[in-house]
Amino acid sequence: MTIQVGDRLPNATFAVLHDGVQQLTTDDVFKGKKVVLFAVPGAFTPTCSERHLPGYIEHYADFRKRGIDVACMAVNDAFVMKAWAEHRGVPEGMLMLADGNGDFSKALGLESDSSKYGMGMRSKRFALYADDGVVKVLHVEAPGEFRVSSAEAMLAAIS
Repeated sequence: MTIQVGDRLPNATFAVLHDGVQQLTTDDVFKGKKVVLFAVPGAFTPTCSERHLPGYIEHYADFRKRGIDVACMAVNDAFVMKAWAEHRGVPEGMLMLADGNGDFSKALGLESDSSKYGMGMRSKRFALYADDGVVKVLHVEAPGEFRVSSAEAMLAAIS
């Protein structure tokens, strides 16, 4: 079942690369905070690298002015997420969360089987806004689209 507005985010653990691989729990990321989490099918993939992530980099300060943290998630490992962040110039403070086995994506009901493209199980492209771990806005893209999960769409939805 897919997560819905009003639901509490499920418990999960993410990996980040900061002085070695560190584990962050859902509580570490969301508890007591306002957070926009956007998920991409894969680091270094065309739409993700050229459109999705750059929009959040460009508008990062706009989210922060509203007291909102920003996190990017992909079903990749922490090393790939760190390399992608460095390659794209992700601002200090934006979390790059590795959902390496796709456990969080599955728990949200937002996993996507990309096996026919040689990519295995990934996350659907989506963005959500959570306040203290409760989903307030959820925008899930239709397959092959990029509109509702953009930084601009999320800023409009939470304004």
